[in-house]
Amino acid sequence: MSTGVSTFVIRWINFLTLLVAVGVVGFGVWISTHHDGCRKSLTLPVLGLGALIFLISIIGFLGALKNNSILLWMYLIMLCLILLGILVFTVLAFIITNNSSGHDVVGLKFKEYQLHDYSKWFLKELNNTHNWKHLQSCLVKADDCSNLSKKYKTIKQYKSAKLTPIEAGCCRPPSQCGYPPVNASYYDLSFHPLSSNKDCKLYKNSKAIKCYNCDSCKAGVAQYMKTEWRVVAIFNVVLFVVLFVIYLVGCCARRNAASSRLKS
Repeated sequence: MSTGVSTFVIRWINFLTLLVAVGVVGFGVWISTHHDGCRKSLTLPVLGLGALIFLISIIGFLGALKNNSILLWMYLIMLCLILLGILVFTVLAFIITNNSSGHDVVGLKFKEYQLHDYSKWFLKELNNTHNWKHLQSCLVKADDCSNLSKKYKTIKQYKSAKLTPIEAGCCRPPSQCGYPPVNASYYDLSFHPLSSNKDCKLYKNSKAIKCYNCDSCKAGVAQYMKTEWRVVAIFNVVLFVVLFVIYLVGCCARRNAASSRLKS
């Protein structure tokens, strides 16, 4: 690739990523002003990612603009570290999420999930009291459980619904308990549970309690996280390929910049 082409490509790629970085930082600022504590926890990671993209883009843009081999070296080193980070994270994400797809329940369209099916990492994070209290408060604020009775007016509709893992695990007692549903948000707890599963005694019809302390709820969250992580991992594979191509173009630009400097 010629000097002019490689530097032109790197220059415009990094100009575009500069705009992306500004957008990411703006999103982080928006989150920081949001009153939802669950979303606020994402503020620092989002701002950090935006700042990192901005810094690397500035170095790459200036390096290509001035045909400076030193700046391009810095750009390539930082880009290489990001590629390694993405690769490691993606491999770990696939390893951690490589288990459990839920259990079918007779008479229901949705699946139930069991905590012991998930990786040790998920178990450690979800059984951490501090982590779970934070997640619990988010689940209560989301109010998904109370909204079920509005979405499904009859028991027949409720039983034929495809509940999300969190709705299936946190908003209702496990099916093995045998509690008959009165509606989508309320169960008749006067019946003696058919199972010794501790979740049967932990479930309450209260809006603030439901099954938020249950292992089934933690399993539902684990399944949700697994799905999200898989999406992120697949996105990272695409991102890795794109960045690797940019890295190769950057190598050409750096080599050409060094050659130009020697000739001059």
